[in-house]
Parts: sequence; C-alpha cells; structure tokens
Amino acid sequence: MYGSHGGRGHRGARARLVAGTAVAGSALLLAGCSSSGDSDDDAGKPQEKQRPKSEAPYWVNPEGKAAQQAAEYREDDDGANAKLIERIASQPMAEWVRPEDAKAQTEQLTKAAEKADRSALLVVYNIPHRDCGQYSQGGAGDADEYREFVDAVAEGIGDREATVVVEPDALPHLLADGCTPQKFHDERYALLKEAVTTLKAKPKTKVYLDAGNPLWVRDPGGLVEPLQRAGIGEADGFALNVSNYQTTASNKAYGKKLSAMIDNKPFVIDTSRNGNGPVKGAEDEESWCNPDGRALGEEPTTRTGDDLVDAYLWIKRPGESDGECKGGPKAGAWWPKYALELARNAG
Repeated sequence: MYGSHGGRGHRGARARLVAGTAVAGSALLLAGCSSSGDSDDDAGKPQEKQRPKSEAPYWVNPEGKAAQQAAEYREDDDGANAKLIERIASQPMAEWVRPEDAKAQTEQLTKAAEKADRSALLVVYNIPHRDCGQYSQGGAGDADEYREFVDAVAEGIGDREATVVVEPDALPHLLADGCTPQKFHDERYALLKEAVTTLKAKPKTKVYLDAGNPLWVRDPGGLVEPLQRAGIGEADGFALNVSNYQTTASNKAYGKKLSAMIDNKPFVIDTSRNGNGPVKGAEDEESWCNPDGRALGEEPTTRTGDDLVDAYLWIKRPGESDGECKGGPKAGAWWPKYALELARNAG
C-alpha cells in the first residue's frame, strides 16, 4: 500500500469490523502503500549544498520530488506554490528501498546522510504477496528472493546510521482483512523476524516493525502475539499510521496500550498527512485513498515530549498518490495538486 498505502487505512468493511492493524520508491499501504518503491525519483547523491537542516536528525534529500517541484515553480515564477511545496521539501522523509538496486541505493542514501551528519530514514516494502492485490500489489517472488533483498539492504547500510521501518501492512493484513491466504502466514512471520534480525545486526541501525493504525486492528491486544512472532523483541519498537490519516493523539493512545503489552516497547508515528485527521463519516470503502481536505501533520522530530514515542516521522511522502482513486495517478507517483492541498490545509 505504499503507493496507496491503502492497507494502512483499513481496507474496506472487513477491516472496520475487526474488534480485537523514498531514493526509493514511494508510498505504503492502507490502500497500497504508495511509497512502495515504485517511484523513480531521488537519486540520493551527496550534495555539496544541503537544504537547511530540519530539527529532526534525519537526512533531507535535496533531489526529492518535492524539491524538484519547488524548483519548477520557482522557474515558472510561481512563488506562492513554490513556498507551499517547500514546506514539504524542507523536511526529512522516508526513502522506500527499490528491490532492483537495493544495495546500491541504500549505500548511496546512507553515505549521503552520513556526509550531511544525519541518519538515513528507510522503508523496506517488498514482502511476498504484498498489499493483497490492491494498488501496491507485488513484492518479492518468493521467500529466498526476499531474503536476498533484505541482505542487500543491510549490506548497503553497512556501519552507517539508519532507521528502518519494516514492511508496512504486512502484519495487519494477516489479521484483519482475510486477504493473505493462511498458507503464507508462517512464512511471513518468519521473514519479518529474519528481516528485523538481519537489519538489527548492523551496528547503527534502528528498526521499527509496522503495526498498522488504530482503525485497522482495533484491539491492540490482537497484535501482541503476531508482533512477538515477527520479532518485536529484537526490534527497537513499532511503527503506527504509515500512509494513514489517524490523528497523532489517537495513535499515541493506541500505541501506549500496545506498548504496555509488549515490554513497553517505544514507537514512532507517521504524521505526514494527519494534520486534519481522517475523513469523518465517510462511507467510501477507499476513504483512506487520496481523501480530500487532508493536511500535513507534525513535522518530523525526535522531540515528542513522550518517552514512549521515539519520533514523529514522515514515512509516507506527502504529495505521492495512494493509488488510482479520486483522480490520482498510480500508487507512489508524484501528484502536485495533492501536495499543494496538503501544504495549504496545514495553515
């Protein structure tokens, strides 16, 4: 769902009924994780001149789609729109690792971050049978191919600093949607745990395992055993709200309940597009997909004022489509109209 991050929202009626949920590609799940690494921008090359540093300790890609768009607006003498897009371009955002050149891309990104005295923020989104046939469907062809992908990411990171969000939607899809066949469940748990272990073996890498959002698996207790099977014990914590629009307050409340059940593990929250919260009272089965009236949320920071919340992050990259819904382009593709709306509505 990266591209659409669809799953991250709660995929349809079945998910709502559950009582007990980059230079990389782009979007995550909920509807297809639009940041799935299907995008083609962001070379991640080291730059002599860096954009003004964000408060967050993460690298700002000077060649990202938002930066390119802001430059185009300035060339067209459109200062108002350039200023709006700069609100996105000036912030660190996750880079979704492309499977086709995972090692090279990850090495390039982490070296660029190191040169800027920052940490790379990455997403691995390539689990087999990804996104249950929705907008960001795909993933590795089999378990061995996935293991090679994770190994390549780890090799690319090396001994440089990185924070990695592991497989948006992968766990919630096992629990809430009924879309991942039972025969693949054991394999997925094993692959997630291996991914966590492999990445954590790198000396300066932090790993957060995706745990959906408050409206997907509504009872956090339902995630305890799945997270344990997927390696939360070895991870630094878990991630919430990837590519979704649930409020920061609701995610904090949910995350604290879940944390208390898994040895007080901390968590991070995707605040990239939750400034106005989710669409209220929507009957649209795809209310998570490119909804109107949304806004940028809290800027990325590790200064959250809460010991259990390690960071607010922009994991889903603002301005990238959730999928081909509501007039949007394919999952993960840059959509200037939506980017402007998110920035404008943020006030």
